[in-house]
This record gives sequence, structure tokens and C-alpha cells, in this order.
Amino acid sequence: MQPTMTADPTTSPQLSQALQARHISMISIGGMIGAGLFVGSSAAIIATGPAIVLSFLLAGGLIVLVMRMLAEMAVTLPGIRSFTEFTRAGLGDGAGFVVGWLYWYFWIIVVPVEAIAGARIINEWLPQFAQWQIGAALMAVMTAVNLMSARSYGEFEFWFASIKVAAILVFILLGASYVLGYSSPSGPTWANLTGHGGFMPFGPKSVLAGVITVFFSLTGAEITMIAAAESAQPSRAVAQMGNAVIGRILIFYVVSIFLIVAAVPWTLVRSGESPFALVLTQMNFAWVGLAMKVIILTAVLSCLNSAFYVCSRVMFMLAAHRDAPQALVVLNARGVPVRSVLLGTVAGLLGIFAQQLSPDRVFAFLVNASGALIVFIYMAIALSQIRLRQRRERTGGPAPPILMWGFPLLSYLAIGALLAVLAAMALTDAHEAEFWISLLTLGTAIGAYFLVSRLRAPG
Repeated sequence: MQPTMTADPTTSPQLSQALQARHISMISIGGMIGAGLFVGSSAAIIATGPAIVLSFLLAGGLIVLVMRMLAEMAVTLPGIRSFTEFTRAGLGDGAGFVVGWLYWYFWIIVVPVEAIAGARIINEWLPQFAQWQIGAALMAVMTAVNLMSARSYGEFEFWFASIKVAAILVFILLGASYVLGYSSPSGPTWANLTGHGGFMPFGPKSVLAGVITVFFSLTGAEITMIAAAESAQPSRAVAQMGNAVIGRILIFYVVSIFLIVAAVPWTLVRSGESPFALVLTQMNFAWVGLAMKVIILTAVLSCLNSAFYVCSRVMFMLAAHRDAPQALVVLNARGVPVRSVLLGTVAGLLGIFAQQLSPDRVFAFLVNASGALIVFIYMAIALSQIRLRQRRERTGGPAPPILMWGFPLLSYLAIGALLAVLAAMALTDAHEAEFWISLLTLGTAIGAYFLVSRLRAPG
């Protein structure tokens, strides 16, 4: 793609710097812990067995490599305010246009998905209201939170992420006690790892197939790269996130999933039901049903809040580069891109109504169209890191405080692993439709770039 003339984002209105270190820390955690862990992990366990722990390790390692590349670029180019813009710096304006719009689309679909998921939970407590009414009400609340200020978003995410973190830590303590035999009436339960068809009941291929499902559960850590732009010390925030992400993946995902498959036979897990609740029920905690619903609702609302935030900031940056209507670059007195937030509200409401009118067609198509987009985006990020690193080394620029490990080998290894994820999606019945529709979405974004470039061209 050939570069095009864009607006200079340094001359555009500047976002606020209201987020503090504690906000950034919890935003990075909250972005990774959602309903995909609390509920979605059930399908991965069923398909893989206890060896799903290996799938989490492999997918987690890939995410760690991507985050490390982002951290290197963030401290090398501290003036860039959205991680999607690293592709513009490394690969040209065309890549910035395509990746920015794909990432916005990826998260704008999350808005109605999470609103609908939250509405279903609340509908069990308030059956007198229709799910679409509850979903619209949740949209209104999150719109208000994001319109107030970046700090209001940060505070909301801080407390909701804190609830999720506390829940997982409590689960780990209770689960470890049970697995080690301290609270289990029958002693240690390690035998569950190998006693029901073996540790790898479906063979090594199932571990690789499990990486696909697990990979999408782990996405979201990159939100920190967007939120850091609205902190007083963005480079420091990025550095702290990069150093902590490995431990968070290991603690919150790998350890908790390991305890699940060690505490109960994996054959008892049911798709769509929380395996966390299954373990706690096995431990005779009567409060588990209500508690898990509250925790899952918290995770859903946290993800909905983050989706609103991400969509508005990515759209703001697209507008700053004239890749979106200039009206969307306007900020209010609190440094909030109001029109970009409201655009997310409108898109989210349309998604809710589409699901209500045609749950098996329109909305399903929209969700499938976002399935593989994050893989395309991460590949662009990896290619950008390689290009920017080579450019800096050719010009003799100083090395940044954070560098990608094992460059260039691990950078190319990450690209190869991402290609393997795409190939696995294309060859897996459960993900084949997502792959091809996502590929169509990618082609549409590329076509849109060339159309916009032609319209921009003088004469």
C-alpha cells in the first residue's frame, strides 16, 4: 500500500491525561479477564481435556510475544497514542487505515455482544423487562460513564477489574486447598489429570486445536496501549504492563484452569456453563450459583465498558489522520471524543436490534466477520515491529529501554504462529466460517482504503 497524505495528529485536539498508574494496571488485567475465562473455557476443556493447560501456555506465550513487540514500539515512539498507529509508522498509511478500521470493527461488535450477554443475566432477576430493553439500558449507562471523562472509565474499570481479580485469587486459594487434599474429603485430587482417558485424551492435535479457542480468550491486553496515551507517563505505564503481563497470564489463566482440571473430572464440564462454578459446587459452597452470576456479569460489564472506550479512541485516531470523518476528532472540555463515543452507542444499539430481529442471520454474520480479525491485526503489529526495528538499527538510533527478546527470530516465530492459527481456523469446521468471512472483511477494508485514497487524490 502506498502512503497517502494524512493529518498531523500532533496538531489535532489532545486527549486528556487523567488516568493514573493504578487505572492502567487494572485496565490491562481487566482486558484479559472476561466471560471467555469464566464461561468460554468450558468448550476448550471439553475439546481438549486436561491438556488444555498446554493450549493456554502456548496461546499465552504467543500473546506475550505480541505484547513485548508492542512495548518496544511504544517506548521507541512515545508520541503515538494508539497501538494501531504503530502499523502506520512501520508499514505506511494504508496499513494504519486498514488496521485501525479492523480493530474498531472488532470491538464495536463486542459492544452489542456484551450488552446482550449482560441483559440475559439481568433478565433472570428482572423478567418483567425484555432482554433488548435491558441491553439498551446497559448501553445508556456505559455511554454516560464514557462521556464523563477518561478518569470515570478508569475508575469503573479499576473497581470492576478488582472484583474479577479478587474472585480469581479466592478461587485459586480454595482450589489449591481442595486439590492438595486439605479441604477435600477424599484427599488430593491429582488423579483427575490422568484418570479419565489420560492427560491428553484426544491426542496432541487437540492441544493445537485448543490454542485457537484459547487465543481469543486471551486477547485484550493491548487495550493498555490505548489507555496509556491518557496517562501522565505513558512510556512508564507501557513498560510496567510489559513486565507484568507474563505473570498475569500464568496466574489468572494457566493456574486457574490447571486447578479446574485437577479438582474435578474434565468429563463433568458442560459447554456454556462455568467450570469455576462446577468446582466450587463440588466443594459444597451453596452460594456459588449467585456469586458466579454476579462475577460473570461484572466481567461482561467490564468488557462492555472497555469496548466503548477502545472504539471511541481508535475512531478518534482514525479521524485525526483523516481516515474517518473530521467531525469525530472534536473533544469536549474534559478531553473526551464525544461524537466517537456516541457513534459506538448507535452501532451497539443497531447490533442489539439486529440480534432481536434476526438472531440467526444478521447478527451471527457480524460476529463471524470479526472472528479472525485480531489475528490479522497482530500479524500487522509483528511486521511493523520488524520494520521499525530494522529501520532504527540502519540509522544507528539509540536502543530503547524495552527490546523484543531474541530479535529477529522470535518476531518471525510469532508471525509463523499467527499464520498457523489462521490455517487451523480455515481447516477446522467450528471456525471455518469465521475465517472466510473475516477474510472478506479484511478485503473490504483494503478496498475501502484504495477507494478513499482515490477520492483524496488531487484532480
